[in-house]
Parts: sequence; structure tokens; C-alpha cells
Amino acid sequence: MDAPLNGNEVTANDYDALVLPGGVANPDALRLDNDAISFVKHFFNSHKPVAAICHAPWLLIEADVIKGRTLTSFPSLQTDIQNVGAAWVDEKVCNDNGLITSRNPQDLDAFCARLLEVLSKE
Repeated sequence: MDAPLNGNEVTANDYDALVLPGGVANPDALRLDNDAISFVKHFFNSHKPVAAICHAPWLLIEADVIKGRTLTSFPSLQTDIQNVGAAWVDEKVCNDNGLITSRNPQDLDAFCARLLEVLSKE
């Protein structure tokens, strides 16, 4: 088995978009990983699409990249999102200038469709 990639070996320049996983465990672990946080910041600084579903905005909060943005998430993140200066909406999918967010797996169809729409314009 190959060794995992070190965050310093890849950059946002290597990818067209970033999709952050949902659930509770994945974003909770990623927000404690400095390489993951730096990678997310690089994507935002590169103005490339970032898609996050469910609890994934925890990583966006940790990366300090959503102040002034509008997004959705699993409802329990509403206060966390608002506390960092972002607006939270209860919608299947939200697209704020390439930041594509959804609430939960039931919103996957809308989430994937919006991501494909954004990527097709890139």
C-alpha cells in the first residue's frame, strides 16, 4: 500500500474543485489537521469551487474562510456558522460564488447537480 500523500505534496493547482465529505467523523478529524486546513485555504485563495455537505462546514469554519458568505449545512451547525460571521440558510443547496453547500445526504441530487453546473462553467 502506498504511503498517504503529505499535504505539502499537493496544492489546489492540482485540482479543479474540492469536495469536502460530510458526516460527523470526517470533518471533525479534518478540522484538526493543519495540512487539510491549509489546503482548504489555498482553494479559497485560488477562487476554485469548494463543495461541502452536512457537517463539512466545520472545516470551513476552522479554515476561517466563510465570514460574509452564505451557506447551508446540517442544521446543528447553524450557530457555529453564524458565530463566524456567515449567513446560514435552510435550503437543499446553496451556491455562494463557488461555495456549494448542502444539508444532508437527502440533498445529494441537488448538491451534485449544482456542483456539475458550476464545474461546467469553469
